[in-house]
Amino acid sequence: MVYEYEAKTEKEAIEKAAMELGLERDQFDVEILETQKNSLFKKGFVKIRVHVEDGVKTASSNTSYAQTKRTANPVPQGEFEEKLTSFIKDVVEKMGYDVKVDVMFREDKKIGIKMESSSSSILIGRKGKNLDALQLLLNVYAGKLGHEDVRVILDTENYRIRREESLVRLAYTTADKVRSSKNSILLEPMNPFERRLIHTTLNDIPDVETKSEGDGLYKQVRVFYKGLY
Repeated sequence: MVYEYEAKTEKEAIEKAAMELGLERDQFDVEILETQKNSLFKKGFVKIRVHVEDGVKTASSNTSYAQTKRTANPVPQGEFEEKLTSFIKDVVEKMGYDVKVDVMFREDKKIGIKMESSSSSILIGRKGKNLDALQLLLNVYAGKLGHEDVRVILDTENYRIRREESLVRLAYTTADKVRSSKNSILLEPMNPFERRLIHTTLNDIPDVETKSEGDGLYKQVRVFYKGLY
C-alpha cells in the first residue's frame, strides 16, 4: 500500500508517517517526492511517499491522521442530525439532483455534513457559491431547530479542503508578484472564511499587507506592497 506525507523536513515527514500508520521505521520504505527550500514567501517542506507491504496492519488504510481523528459514524445520530441530513437531502432532491447525505464529523459546537451526488459539480457551483448557499440554508435551519451555537459545515467531493489548499498557493503566488512589482493585486470575491485564510497566510510576510474591499458577503482581498497605501 502507498501513502503520502508532507512536513517541514524529511525526518518530520517520516516520523509523521510512522505515527499515523502505527508502524516502526523498518516496516516501510520511503521515497522522496518533492523538496522545497525555505524562501521569503514560501515555507520549506518535504513530501514523501511511503510504501507498506501488503499484509502489514496499519492504523489507517485510506485516511490521514487528521481525518482519522475526525472519523464519525456516518449515520445520523439523534433527532438534530436526522433533521439536518433530511433537510439538505430534501432541498437538493427538489432542485432535481440525486444525493446521499451522511455525517462527516462531529466536534464541539460543529458538525460536518457530506453530500455524495452524480451532480456534485453543480452543487458546488462556480468558486463554491452554490455549496456556500446550501451551507447557509443548513445553518439557518439549524438555528430554527434551537442550535444557533452549532456551526454546520457542508461539503462534497472534499471541495472545502481542495479550495483551501488552492487559496494558500494563490496567496503565496500573489505575494511574490506584489513584491516584485511593488504594486497591488485585487483577488477574486471570496466568502469570509476564504478571505480570513488569505489574510492569515500572508500575515507574517514582510513587505506585504492585505485588506478587504467591497460590500456584502463576497468581498475582495487586495494584496499590496507595504508602504504603497
